[in-house]
Amino acid sequence: QIWNKFTSTIKEPQMQGILQGFRVVGSGSKLGREYPVRAFRLGGPVELARLLDYIPDSNGEQQRLEGLMRKSRLSLAEAKEKYPDWYERRIVKKERRGRWTVKRDLYDWWLHRIADEIRVGHRFYGIMTLAIYAKKCGIDEDELRRDAFALLRPYDDMSVEDINRFTKDDVVCALEMFNEDYVTFPRDDIAKLSGLTMPVNKRNFQKQADHLEIARAIRDIKAKQQGKKDWREGNGRPKDSGTAQARVYEWRQQHPEGRKADCHRETGLDPKTVRKWWDCPPPAVRFENGHVTVRVSPSQELSDWLLDALHDGGQE
Repeated sequence: QIWNKFTSTIKEPQMQGILQGFRVVGSGSKLGREYPVRAFRLGGPVELARLLDYIPDSNGEQQRLEGLMRKSRLSLAEAKEKYPDWYERRIVKKERRGRWTVKRDLYDWWLHRIADEIRVGHRFYGIMTLAIYAKKCGIDEDELRRDAFALLRPYDDMSVEDINRFTKDDVVCALEMFNEDYVTFPRDDIAKLSGLTMPVNKRNFQKQADHLEIARAIRDIKAKQQGKKDWREGNGRPKDSGTAQARVYEWRQQHPEGRKADCHRETGLDPKTVRKWWDCPPPAVRFENGHVTVRVSPSQELSDWLLDALHDGGQE
């Protein structure tokens, strides 16, 4: 059925899902019990096919819905004759639709998004889609309910007027989507309902291991075409860059008043390399050739300590 929401001002009718909570005629509206809910009969029943005329066909929505309608018109007897395997599995054996369980990363990612990015007008659908992903990821219903009701307060705080409050009933109705029948809910529909973008996995419907195998093969082929023995060549830190840094540092230690031009002339390093490392001493601790090297600054105190240590050891 199609339900139209009316307020005190005339607005364009909005199509609502059948799981959306609605108030019973005669009960109190969002404005209070002194403003009871009223219903108005406008015309007679409308055929679903006629409603398709009001849906834009620029993005293929009409064609998609027409396809769904054609599928739904098959009787069980016709379906048994046309799809015997399906009839045996789903009707006779009462098997559920085959699917795989997704890692809970999807659920955690979506919970974080609807907590931070959801906007008024999409709050109900945010929790509704969270319930879909919970079932898809094998999340326990108790955990889902805790996460959903934790959003009640922040969602209600978004309300800018009393007629648009977010209530406990909204959460309860949204959680009705925690159902095996909705685990294949389309990604594009979730994006439209929630108002959030849904990035597409660019693995061309391949498993991650297969996708990475192909990607690595392409990487190695490109490296071979470029004349490299290994794809790592030319990537990361330039070769001997650590040596150049140490050479500049050592030269400056030996020539405290020296200039960059003098360092370039005496070490043979490129002027750009000299300028790059001029004020960058090497790290105090570094691992090189299997040894740990610790840089210390010479001082009279350190010199006296070394002499005392050598003297105590019986050496002059």
